[in-house]
Amino acid sequence: MSSTVTVGFDIGGTNMRAGVVTAEGEIIASVSSLVPQTDADLMQGIVGTVEKLSEEYSIGAVGLAVAGFLDPACEVVRFAPHLPWRDRAVRAELTEALGLPVWLEHDANSAAWGEYRFGAAQGSDNWVLFAIGTGIGATLMHNGEIYRGAFGTAPEFGHLQVVPNGRPCPCGKHGCLERYCSGTALAETARELMMQEPHLDSLLRHEISISGKSVMESARRGDPVAVRAVADFSRWLGLGLSIVSDVLDPGLIVIGGGVSQDPDLYMDAAVAEMSRSIVGAGFRPLPHVTCAQLGGDAGMIGVADLARKLL
Repeated sequence: MSSTVTVGFDIGGTNMRAGVVTAEGEIIASVSSLVPQTDADLMQGIVGTVEKLSEEYSIGAVGLAVAGFLDPACEVVRFAPHLPWRDRAVRAELTEALGLPVWLEHDANSAAWGEYRFGAAQGSDNWVLFAIGTGIGATLMHNGEIYRGAFGTAPEFGHLQVVPNGRPCPCGKHGCLERYCSGTALAETARELMMQEPHLDSLLRHEISISGKSVMESARRGDPVAVRAVADFSRWLGLGLSIVSDVLDPGLIVIGGGVSQDPDLYMDAAVAEMSRSIVGAGFRPLPHVTCAQLGGDAGMIGVADLARKLL
């Protein structure tokens, strides 16, 4: 096997996935495990996974996609809410432990790079990724490079305050966009509708735990509560896209994350809202809005390709 094969890790809150990725962005092998809960076990889990894959493949570099805050140089994990790392020089430590070059990257940036190189954003040098799942992850690509900001945290579109004194957000603020436009928000809106309008008949009333996925599935079946919840979601998404367009003027916006699997339920309405809400509506070009193509593999593919730069 060529030494240009790289390994990309996508380390989430529950599962840790690793893929062996070719120069063409193809995953030729993958493994998955639960994320170890202690610092030492997490490091050993990564090292052990690479060692196991190295028995069959000649690995040239390793990339880690992490959900958390990194320093601007992508050397240190400052804080990852679901991982034990705190101000940890992860890149240097893993480089030494593995004896291989390591690339450390934010998970949304990794997914965006995958889409840029092999997916929906090929050929677009100035564009934005909206990754909508439990919350909103985001990436800004400018002139073919990931824009990080002065301190490495840009862009936090999900925490733009759109409703003063609105729904509380785990970030500590109130009224953040992701509290109205995410999988979590879909479920919360559905629950609010059922409380406010008890006469509305809905199968969601019989579910023990409502999720964004179950709301989307119910909306597809015509459930009145779910349909209204998705309509509310679409309106907020359109407003969010208009704000991003007003500030950044991207040529392309790619919608990723779990919600991107159901564009026929929300995309037209969201784009229509963006078209109405954008500054200069009717007198300026609009960004093209489309869905991501690589699905849940985008982070692994993207960070493995970024690690290829180190070869």
